[in-house]
Amino acid sequence: MKRLVVTGYKQHELGIFDDNHPGIKYIKLALESRFLSLLDEGLEWVIVSGQLGVEAWAVEVVMELKETYPQLNYAVITPFLEQEKNWNETNKEKYEELIVNADYHVSLTSIPYEAPWQFVEKNKFFLRNSDGLLILYDSENEGSPKFLKEAADRYADTSDYQVITITPDDLQMIAEDEQMKEWY
Repeated sequence: MKRLVVTGYKQHELGIFDDNHPGIKYIKLALESRFLSLLDEGLEWVIVSGQLGVEAWAVEVVMELKETYPQLNYAVITPFLEQEKNWNETNKEKYEELIVNADYHVSLTSIPYEAPWQFVEKNKFFLRNSDGLLILYDSENEGSPKFLKEAADRYADTSDYQVITITPDDLQMIAEDEQMKEWY
């Protein structure tokens, strides 16, 4: 798998409202674990749409891994221009850092947000231009990743496309493993 789309929940959907939340550590460890196994299979590109939360944490992990795996790149492909327009200053700064450090950046439509069709087109583009999807997802709490997850599952039914899901149970196991390490 050379090109991997990564997505999941936005920070607020996970109840995470600051960068010091302990859950971020476990999410990043889960992402890193998946990336490392996929790097062994030829992973070259991580693709995100620039949302804060899982996508931004994935980029942070990629930037750390680039020191050891310089062949790993990331692209920020937004569905429309000025995605961050209504965000607070702190979030705009985080977003700007994602964009500035990206190996590739583009907006799929050359206009600001107009309608939900832009998200639909982004999802179609991501599926056509990647080999798989890594998604942090809980089927009992669908939230914003639901639409891309459903589209990827449908696409995988008819194509050679891999959907890799990080579940709450996966995060719980990582948290327990990390706590065991701290005790011993």
